[in-house]
Order: sequence, then C-alpha cells, then structure tokens
Amino acid sequence: MKKVLIVTYYWPPAGGPGVQRWLKFVTYLPQFGITPVLYIPENPHYPLVDESLLDQIPSEIKVYKEPISEPYRFAKLLFGNKTSSISAGIIPKKNISLVDKLLLFIRGNLFIPDARINWVKPSVKALTQILQKENIDTIITTGPPHSMHLIGSELKQKVGVKWIADFRDPWTSIGYHKELRLGKRAQSTHKRLEKHVLTSADTIIVTSHTTKKEFQELTKRPIAVITNGYDDHYKGDAMLDTDFTMSHIGSLLSERNPKILWEVISELIKEHPGFKERFKLQLIGVVSQEIITSLEEHGLTEYVTLFGYLTHAEAVEYQRRSQVLVLLEIDSDDTKGIIPGKLFEYMAARRPIIGIGPRDWEVTEIVSKTETGVVFNYEDHSKLKTTLLRIFKEYREGKLTLKTKDISEYSRKELTRELATHL
Repeated sequence: MKKVLIVTYYWPPAGGPGVQRWLKFVTYLPQFGITPVLYIPENPHYPLVDESLLDQIPSEIKVYKEPISEPYRFAKLLFGNKTSSISAGIIPKKNISLVDKLLLFIRGNLFIPDARINWVKPSVKALTQILQKENIDTIITTGPPHSMHLIGSELKQKVGVKWIADFRDPWTSIGYHKELRLGKRAQSTHKRLEKHVLTSADTIIVTSHTTKKEFQELTKRPIAVITNGYDDHYKGDAMLDTDFTMSHIGSLLSERNPKILWEVISELIKEHPGFKERFKLQLIGVVSQEIITSLEEHGLTEYVTLFGYLTHAEAVEYQRRSQVLVLLEIDSDDTKGIIPGKLFEYMAARRPIIGIGPRDWEVTEIVSKTETGVVFNYEDHSKLKTTLLRIFKEYREGKLTLKTKDISEYSRKELTRELATHL
C-alpha cells in the first residue's frame, strides 16, 4: 500500500472541530489502499481537550512526535486565562484591556504566521530522516496553524516530495486575522507566505468553493474542494427532549453574536405564553462574555443553560435529542465561505437547522439542497420569527420531523474516497 505522511498540529486529545477532519481521514484511508503516517507535536498547548477522542485513533497507525516550543505556555504563566481565551479564538470586542492588546500584538506581529512557527525547523530536520526511513514520497500538511504548510514547503525544496496543502480555513481572509493588530510589515509577511505556499504546493485542498475562488486569484495550482463531513454516530433513534430545546454546539465567539435571534426569541416569549413555558436554549461549547451579556440584555438568562465544552460524544447526544439546532456565523463578507464542521453532523442528526449568517453564505445552498433546515441573514427578522413560530407549532402538535434528501456525499468515508484520488 502507498504511504503518505500527514503533518498536523491538532490530534487527540485535542478537542474542537479542527481535529475531526484528519482523525476521520486517517481512519478511512487504508480502505482506499493508502497507509497514513502521522507527525504531530509531542507536547502541544491545546486550548480544548477531549480525552474520549483517543479511543478513535486506529490502533495500527504509526505516529511520530517532535517536541514543540510554544509561547502560549510561557505567556500563561504571566497572564493566566487571558492567554487560553485568545488561543481558543475568543477575542474580546469591547473594553479591551492593555493586556489583551499586548497579547494580540505579540501574537500577530512577533509570531508569523502563528505561534507554532518555532516547530518548523526541528520538524524539517526530523522529517527528512523519517521520510527516508518510511520510504514516503507524498506529504500532506493541514492548517491552521499555517506554519504546518511552511514545513511542507521546506520539505518539498529539500527532499523533492509531492506536497498537498490542506486549508481547513482560509489564511489572510479569515475573520480573526483583522483582530491581530498587525503592522504593515506583518501584513506583508502573511501575504507573502500565503502566496508562497499556494504557488509551491503540488495540490491545494480547501473546504469551500468560496475559498477555492479566492485562492484561484493567487495561484494556478490545482485546487480541490473537500468539505468537512459527518461520521456514523447516529444509529438508532434518539429520545427527543420534551421541552422545545434549541441547541448551539461549538464556540460562540464575540463577533458571532446573533442579536436578531435573541430579539426574536424574546418577542416570542412575551407574545406566546406556550412558547415561554416550553422554550429552552442550550449552548454547548466555549461562550464569550459578550454573548452572555447580550443574552442578559434580552432577558433570556433564565431560559439558557451553559454547558461549557463537552466531549464530542456528549455533544452528539445533545444534538440528536434537541428539537432545533442552531448554526451561526459572523455577519461579514469574509465568512461567506466558512462552512462549520458542525453543519454536517447537524444534518446527520436529522433535526431542523436554523442558520443565521452572512448574505450569500455557502451554507445556505447546502442546507437548501439537502432540505435540512432554513438559513437567514441578519436582516431577516420577520422571516425568522415566522419560521420559529411555525416550527414551535409543529413541535406542539408532535409533527416536528425532518425528511432530508440523501446526504451520503458528505459522509467521512465518501470524502476520504475523494481525497484518495489526489494521492
């Protein structure tokens, strides 16, 4: 069987969506005649940890590790939890302290492209020997962190391997990039490195057609779209919640604050006693203080349960039991091509999806094609209110079901089949 080396920073016990993509690719690749070999950091600083994912790692997989030196570890000694929040993507929008400003400036201007840059040189040295030892001629780097791609670039120049660069998210157009307080020199360096990677890799993989279109303006290299997907966690029927539960699973960043949703829910609670009696909002994952404050301002605190970060298995159970699943994205042109990984697990859970995001959001087409819910933009107040009231009525009548179209093209196994064609 052909061997391929995969360079990734996120790997179990890392939690969050970043680890899921390659954990599942690695699981299914042997079924398509490809043996994956992993290269990961030995002592990473993961903002989220999910020990249960360790049980999903294939027992036969060979894993190489190299120590990594990360500034987050040292910064935490000086600044405590603020460092953890920023490394998890929770960047405050209001009342930013001097410490926050300092941490963002250091992160954005001194560590380019990211805080894992110091892992590049020792990794290139170690992997040069590993590639020869394992007789591997193809490597895949997956980012963010995009410093993983710099490892691929140097190995291609040094060893001459075939190199595939997988972008789970865009680089310089990602929403939080603007929040890093980049100076002109840092901005220029990011742009230069991004173009270098895009023009050096043999093949580029992205998770949305929007990102593909964006990258096509920077490179003539072949670009494949392989979205995230769902795995087979959904056998058997789940017992639905008796209350009218609306659940959001995943991080709720400061900018991902759907005030339109809070306004509509607040109005429905005031106008419809039955809604008030049965409504529950479940937020599963890291939630920024701005979101919590906004919920308080709309009088929703008593209806909200904050679960914090749960294991992936626990999160799956909550989404299967929920009456409605909420999908949110920042209202920005920069996020039109962001397709959250949780979308596909929502679809597989076969519960109605209420999405709120930017105009021309790529998610809208997927949800519409599969008939798995309804997506709104941030100006659709009346449409959102009408739809939620209709869904609540169906719930009260015991008719809130979902007859989705075939979604098998988004299964992890089928997506891995597509990946294998590029190897």
